[in-house]
Amino acid sequence: MKITGAVLEEIGRPRPFAESKPISITELELSAPGPTEILVRLEAAGICHSDLSVVDGNRVRPVPMLLGHEAAGRVVEVGADVTDLRPGQRVVMSFLPRCEQCANCAADGRLPCTAGSKSNGEGTLLHGSMHLSRAGETVYHHLGVSGFASHAVVDRASAVPVDDDIPADIAAVLGCAVLTGGGAVLNAAKPGPEDSIMIVGLGGVGMAALITAVSQGISRIVAVDTLDVKLEHARRLGAHETYTPQQLAEQGIKAKFVVECAGSARAFEAAFAATDVGGTTITAGLPSPDARAQLSPLTITAEARTIVGSYLGSAVPARDIPKYAQLWRDGKLPVEELISSRIALADINQAMDQLADGKAVRQVIMFDAVFDAGSDIE
Repeated sequence: MKITGAVLEEIGRPRPFAESKPISITELELSAPGPTEILVRLEAAGICHSDLSVVDGNRVRPVPMLLGHEAAGRVVEVGADVTDLRPGQRVVMSFLPRCEQCANCAADGRLPCTAGSKSNGEGTLLHGSMHLSRAGETVYHHLGVSGFASHAVVDRASAVPVDDDIPADIAAVLGCAVLTGGGAVLNAAKPGPEDSIMIVGLGGVGMAALITAVSQGISRIVAVDTLDVKLEHARRLGAHETYTPQQLAEQGIKAKFVVECAGSARAFEAAFAATDVGGTTITAGLPSPDARAQLSPLTITAEARTIVGSYLGSAVPARDIPKYAQLWRDGKLPVEELISSRIALADINQAMDQLADGKAVRQVIMFDAVFDAGSDIE
């Protein structure tokens, strides 16, 4: 079938992306799903730093690639071996499918699936299939989803069903920002109500970590970012204290659990420095592969510190996405507060600029509404 999607043509074009236009809106061919796969009509897709990191070259992937990994939509067709989904169901995409057969998949979310990681790096679906082409040329899949399009074929393992009362834009953001940030709090940090927790970096993942911490009634929640507007937003969402990194260092502010969500070596250093004696530093951000941080091994030993890596929130998506959906349903997790704007697919290059400038938490492409280009971007 013919679909319309946002294809990254070349990695590393100069900014502003609104002018260099590394991503083109183009018509593609999408082949039918295989036995373990499903065809989905996309309703909403969030724009994440993991998309930007491919555009700017921090994550090198094969191109041309149809981007997008944080998405939700309706099932149109299921493969012969898919028996637990039906056409019409709303599903949330997860960008790290789990084969449920490797040793990593037995680690209760702590470790990424071996097969899923391999297929993501190669630009294929979980079992190696590819379904995208343009004028006879192969177009690669992004993280098993390729959600910046009118339709997608994904492996069943990349989709989690949610009830219809979860709106499409909320559902999309559950699949990456909330799964990653929320999971860094609930699955990796595991603070108790009496504990203190600090979130460093208030993008989509950081804000999701913040609202998850608030939902758990943690007694002291600290938010850290370089931008005052994000600190103000954090206070509105329930942060008890807010600081810039400079203020954090000057005042010697510390917490038992510190979650780094910025994807920066300097942010990781700041998070480590702000972790109290006996505390845990959780890193959920994804910096450039060549980034390096300087830490004191003596501090780790002498202060009995722990450093934990949390990829995709150490999540089991099929278990955790319904949990976050219920928290939203109960009014405890205001996911809508993470959405900076709702935009059209045509706005994609400008949206990447907004994200790179730190002006957006989550921009969400809406496929079922009619927007003029630039309709909701300041």
